[in-house]
Amino acid sequence: MQASPRRQPTLDEVAARAGVSRTAASRAINNNPHVSQAKRDAVQRAVDELGYVPNPTARALVTRRVGAVVLAVSSDEPTLFADPFFAEVTVGVSSFLEQTDLELILLLAHTPHGRDRLQRILSARRADGLMLMAVRGDDPLGQLAERTDMPVVFGGLPLHSTPRWYVDPDNRGGGRLAAEHLLRSGRRRIAMITGQVDLHACVARELGFREALTLAGAPLVALEVGDFTLPGGEAAMERLLTAHPDIDAVFAAGDNMALGALRALRRHGRGVPHDVALVGFDDLAGAPYAAPSLTTVHQPVRALGREMARMLVDAIDGQDPNPLILPTHLTVRDSAPEHRADQA
Repeated sequence: MQASPRRQPTLDEVAARAGVSRTAASRAINNNPHVSQAKRDAVQRAVDELGYVPNPTARALVTRRVGAVVLAVSSDEPTLFADPFFAEVTVGVSSFLEQTDLELILLLAHTPHGRDRLQRILSARRADGLMLMAVRGDDPLGQLAERTDMPVVFGGLPLHSTPRWYVDPDNRGGGRLAAEHLLRSGRRRIAMITGQVDLHACVARELGFREALTLAGAPLVALEVGDFTLPGGEAAMERLLTAHPDIDAVFAAGDNMALGALRALRRHGRGVPHDVALVGFDDLAGAPYAAPSLTTVHQPVRALGREMARMLVDAIDGQDPNPLILPTHLTVRDSAPEHRADQA
């Protein structure tokens, strides 16, 4: 009587023998870099003991990768990546991807031409995943992200929706920190320079700032809109000084705008912090070197990029990572010290 052929062991049996999940076993067998050495060794022992041979068709499906991910930014400004904020985000993304075999494609996708390029990349599956930054209001990039079936991670929440995967700083909490600090230092004629009003980050920072002022019974004297650039902050500060020359504190929702505001204050002969205290948001590399050094809400910009990349790689690998809110804290420097000099 002819012996029946020996049944091939399954991946589930390998996982059980190794004491790991089926997903971890699959990743180890397919040389995924995001598997600990201990699990990799345990899976290899189980493979050897059971005589497991991966199904070549299934393995091809598991490992089929283009080997690239896209970081798309909703901006048409050619010098965008010279901006310290986006430069730090890009460094964070790149530093994590260096641990993988994925290449990074940077794409400015605000114009129709840029969006068409991104659409072609998505349609032709020339990338394994997508990261989106600075998505504003009804930005068509958000619609592109909804239509693709590849993993998409947002850097910062969109204004009108909550995507499946995103990394965002605690913008609302950071706005509260700025207001509370100015109030503690005795400021009462407080104004704000916000960024684009169709960005969730700006809305959340303003909301947190107003909340803290309201709880303290202090009004927001004035609100001006900038565009996260030095010239935008300078122009907004000019308008504030013209309409409200008696303000004694300003919160700028971005360090670049704060540095522009500082220039306008200096030109008008207003001492910082003696006449006007100034707080920014970001804590970019130039903040300590401003004159005076800039008090600012610190957000972990490089970590934002790193965690976006980590989340995307996990999603590409078949996981379902949780959205992440990164903490913010206040960095106190000379532009808004803890106490006013005339009250010390």
